[in-house]
Amino acid sequence: MKTNNRSFTIVHANVVTPTGIIHDGAVTVQDGIISYVGSTSGLTRAGIEPVEIVDAEGNYVMPGFIDIHVHGGMLEDFSMPSQKGLDAITKLHCSQGTTSMLATTMTMPKTVIENVLEEVHQYMSGDMPYTQLVGVHLEGPFISPKWPGAQNPAHIVPPNKEWVEQWEERFPGLIKQVTFAPEREGAYELIAFLRKKGIVAAAGHTDATYDEIMSAVDVGLHHVVHMFNAMTPLHHRKPGTAGAVLSTPAISAEIIADGIHVHQAAIKLLASVKTNHNLILITDAMSAAGLGNGEYMLGDLPVIVKDNVCTLKESEGTLAGSTLTMIRGFRYLVQEVGLSIEQASEAASGNPAKLIRIGHRTGSIETDKQADLLLVDQDLELKQVWIKGRQIEN
Repeated sequence: MKTNNRSFTIVHANVVTPTGIIHDGAVTVQDGIISYVGSTSGLTRAGIEPVEIVDAEGNYVMPGFIDIHVHGGMLEDFSMPSQKGLDAITKLHCSQGTTSMLATTMTMPKTVIENVLEEVHQYMSGDMPYTQLVGVHLEGPFISPKWPGAQNPAHIVPPNKEWVEQWEERFPGLIKQVTFAPEREGAYELIAFLRKKGIVAAAGHTDATYDEIMSAVDVGLHHVVHMFNAMTPLHHRKPGTAGAVLSTPAISAEIIADGIHVHQAAIKLLASVKTNHNLILITDAMSAAGLGNGEYMLGDLPVIVKDNVCTLKESEGTLAGSTLTMIRGFRYLVQEVGLSIEQASEAASGNPAKLIRIGHRTGSIETDKQADLLLVDQDLELKQVWIKGRQIEN
């Protein structure tokens, strides 16, 4: 998407920044880049004479959300992409406040994964009109057959460094995160390669013990997907993967904050130990996102959706992604879990940006960064989205 040459200033806002909320704040955007962040009264002192003013009327201006774990929406799935389908997914999530995302795959055959990489690479080279795809998250196929969740067990294989090397060589920098079971043979070699390339090494769908997670951390594991789901649980004599994540600051953790995947008390516990850069809001949204009850597909598996609960059709009770959007997850963190606006914003924007190494250009409201901005009212309802300074019309 081309940046907008339009210049404008948002005034009378509660501006959410990395150092706190600026009350009666202002943000000036020039050519898609933030050029001023401060008080509304300070505009004159800074020598800024706004050409166009957007009055926030006391509402919040926040950084756009960054979803690093999302599978699709509007009947479309990243695992079976087309350029039209990628437009549909990014348009939906853009309308819900997501300004950047990782196209997240499923456990699929190697050729299917390679097709995803090709399609996303092509899409990213064009003029992306909605949410910006900033890379790919490979969730599988290197997971545990004991914890497949909604992944197809037929496609599970052991960690294979050679595959990821081939993909990285063909599409340099495209893969931002790889989720795998760190207890499986070949995992340490994969971790070493990911660490060398700056790719997030993430545990997920794993049967790892506490000791196996800690050994993997020693060689570079530093993230876990959809905390509490599809992993060995916390037990007071067998802490498991969950216990390792809760007790280890070096591991950042994703959370699906929809009130379905994880009880709010468990999210409160996680948030109490994952401070600073370690808590990350995700949606894990599937093709049913943006739609209602019915039968859908997640990868190549049929899913039933009823009252926002997604379960595998052939395995009743097995959760299969979500219909969550980032603005709904943000509201849940604030209104149900009790996080502050600033904490929830870090989980939804700043922390994922830092994790996947795009924090130098987005994820927070600071001068010289992209104007990826949201206007959110006092009830935390989304009112406006800007991407690179361009106002998005939904």
